[in-house]
Formats: sequence, structure tokens, C-alpha cells
Amino acid sequence: MLAFLSLILLAYAARSVSSVQPKSIFILAGQSNMSGRGGVVNDTWDRVVPPECRPRADVLRLTADLNWTQAAEPLHRDIDVYAVCGVGPGMSFANFVLGKVPSLAVMGLVPCAVGGTSIREWQRGTFLYNQMKGRVSAAMRGGGTVRALLWYQGEADTINSQDAELYKGRLERFFMDLRSDLQSPLLPIIQVGLASGQGRLVEQVRKAQMAVDLENVWLVDAKGLPLEPDYVHLTTVAEVRLGEKLGAAFLRTLPGTVHSAVQNSAAGQLDNSVLGIPDPH
Repeated sequence: MLAFLSLILLAYAARSVSSVQPKSIFILAGQSNMSGRGGVVNDTWDRVVPPECRPRADVLRLTADLNWTQAAEPLHRDIDVYAVCGVGPGMSFANFVLGKVPSLAVMGLVPCAVGGTSIREWQRGTFLYNQMKGRVSAAMRGGGTVRALLWYQGEADTINSQDAELYKGRLERFFMDLRSDLQSPLLPIIQVGLASGQGRLVEQVRKAQMAVDLENVWLVDAKGLPLEPDYVHLTTVAEVRLGEKLGAAFLRTLPGTVHSAVQNSAAGQLDNSVLGIPDPH
């Protein structure tokens, strides 16, 4: 009898979530450190979900088949399908932001990141770009607003010198094309400065990231965050911290009262030097 009642409750919860439409939509795109490899060692996820990443009823995830469901780690499990996904920055971002500004709920996360992808593979007209654009369009059908792009990519462009040299121009073009296609010319974009790379040109790509000259593009720095034994992917602890950095950066794009509250937060001492966030151009 209890099992039967549990099934009824689960079915009701699923139906309730599917009928809810998010108010605030966030795009999560880039490579594996956005997808999430926290807790993944030897192609096995340890299934440890920190308190900062726990599900909550007012945070949803857009599935691969374009349905809303309650968000839970791993967020990219049905998107980045050729690798084992673990903890990423998305859930800690959502929990941090809603902890500061509950009025942004219901929040909808749109996972789009795919491990090992270069910036060339994200240019307008490519499979990844078109997939992301289609997913965002589906996410907006319920009337929600895209609040920001969270972008962590570049490790794959540290291998080849030509890719590293062309990175800044390709990145800026990607940002401008996405804003144009979403008809949101000042969409907040929060990119992550590389913590690691697949090649030796990490610093060259990092310099390109920091040199992006577009309005309302922010950067949070992942350099120095702890890495998994492969020295490429962020650990679970690092992903949690990164999500909070992304959250604090996003809140800076909101009215000044929110900005002040974040800067004065005792938990985490979220000032510019810790976040590694330059003022926007």
C-alpha cells in the first residue's frame, strides 16, 4: 500500500513540475568543466552531491527531449552523452542566486555543454550552436526570460597555436551572434577563465578570454581551483566554488541593492579580488 501511494505521489510531482514554467532562464554551455566532471575518476562518478548542489522545487532543468523537470546532478547527463558526467557549477549557481534573490524563481537551467569541443564547433551554423539555439527557444516558450549565458570553454583550444591565436575573435563572434539570434543585444555573459587545458597554450587562451572587449561580458577566474587527478577537470569542491563565483558575478548585473548585498556577504567574502571579476567594459 505504501509503495502504491509513493508511486502516486511521484507521478503527481512529475506532472506538477511539467506544468510549471520557469521565470528566469540560464544557458549553461561550453566544455566538460561546465558540463561537470566533479567526482568523476576513472570514468566513474562517486555520486556525492554536496549540500550546495541539492535539488530544490523552484529550480528546473530542460531535458534532452525539451521537457522541464526538477534539476539534479548531473545536470548534463543526457546532453554530454559521450562521457561520464558528475557535479558541475550549475546547481551551486542556482542555489546561491536564489538564496540571495528568491524573486528570480522559478529558475530554469538549460544544459548545452559538451566535453572536448573547440570554439570553432560553437560558431553560428554548427551543430552545437544550432542545438543550443533550439533548446533555448524551447525553454522560452513558456514566457520565461533568458537572464544570462554561463560559458566555460577553451581547454580544447590550447593545443594548436592557430586556434589559440584566433580564439579571441572567434569567441567575440560567438557571443555577438548568440545575442543577435536571441534578440538580446546586452544579454549578460559570464565566462570562466581557464583553470587548465588540454595543451600547453593555456596562458595564451586565458589572455584572449580576458581581452574580450564587449559590453556586459564578465569573467570569473577558475585558475587555482583544485583539479581532479587528470589535471584538467575541476573537483566537486571546485565546481561548487565556481558556481558561487558565477552566481555572485550574475548578481552584479542586477540593480545596485543586490550588488551591495553580495559584496557585503559574510559567507564567502565575495569581493572582486576573490571572484577575479574585472569591471565590465
